[in-house]
Amino acid sequence: MRICLVTPEPGHPLLAAATALLEAAGHRVESLDPGAAEAAPGDLADAYLLKARTPRALDLARELERRGAPVVNSAAATALCQDRTRMAELALSGGLPFAGTRTYDSLAAWAAGAPLGGSPLVVKSRHSRRHDLVARVDDGGRLRELADAWPQEPVVVQEFAPNSGWDHKLWAIGDRVFAALRRSELAPEGRGPTRPLAPAELPPGWADVVRRTGEVFSLDVYGVDLIDTGDGTPLIVDVNAFPGIRGQAGAPEALAALALDRAAAPR
Repeated sequence: MRICLVTPEPGHPLLAAATALLEAAGHRVESLDPGAAEAAPGDLADAYLLKARTPRALDLARELERRGAPVVNSAAATALCQDRTRMAELALSGGLPFAGTRTYDSLAAWAAGAPLGGSPLVVKSRHSRRHDLVARVDDGGRLRELADAWPQEPVVVQEFAPNSGWDHKLWAIGDRVFAALRRSELAPEGRGPTRPLAPAELPPGWADVVRRTGEVFSLDVYGVDLIDTGDGTPLIVDVNAFPGIRGQAGAPEALAALALDRAAAPR
């Protein structure tokens, strides 16, 4: 089989480890940098792994799909996860326990008339990307500070759900679920270390919520950020297409198996 990695970083630990497994089994692995490629190659690989989210990467994935190539994840699913408004709408319509979300065209416009009550809020960039805005707002002073720094940023606003300060980071590759705990960037101490967490240690039903998220979002490789609201019920606060999934035993094996499964599927 020929597997192609659509990414500017084929040496990413997860991709590199999966590549080594595939090559050891006699398969061919190539990489395609979407920032450097002018067009999709004429000779299609058997499957493509889309580990990039730039507009050029999405255009390239759409071209590959149009020509009949299997792409994991699809361009449409990857793009949807970058828009937190569409993400919330799809999750809630699919019956997932997602945080209630409101959207505003700019942070400055919302801040000018925002009636802050007694409950903290979470403000996020509408469009998910590296170094985007994710902040907790407890009072008008903090809101004005953010509005001065990000005046034209389209944002979504969610009620802050009281929690332990630790996010449950769950990832899925096909049917395999992996887990860890990470101190939230909204915690007073800021983002902290990641602690290992065996899937068997998750509260009952949480892995099923993750798999259901994959079904609703049509994702094969994805991450789901969950928080425990205190009664054992998970609340989804974010969904990511093809995250890094670093340091998770069995993840490279799961990714290699998924790539081969998609490559062998009838087109």
